[in-house]
Amino acid sequence: MKVGNVYRLKTPMLGESKNAVGVAYEEYPDFSGVGTGVSVIFEGGNYDGFSEEDQENFLEKVDHDPKIAAYYRFKNVMQLSRDFDNGVFAEALLLGM
Repeated sequence: MKVGNVYRLKTPMLGESKNAVGVAYEEYPDFSGVGTGVSVIFEGGNYDGFSEEDQENFLEKVDHDPKIAAYYRFKNVMQLSRDFDNGVFAEALLLGM
């Protein structure tokens, strides 16, 4: 399971700097039909989805937060933003710093 994985960006993107820390909050079938895509929210509150290929090119896995994996369920981006603002991902993000 990729939900709860903590990543660092290998390159600046999405308004985040290189080495910005993010946490996976959702996984989904990769558009290529092979593998699993992952949605990641970063320390600045920006979020995006990454295909298997994108994960290899842009993300470095640095840790895993079992609490996010066990308890977080993505509903929609409005709730995601509220959860971010309320510190739901704070501990997980610290794992990558």
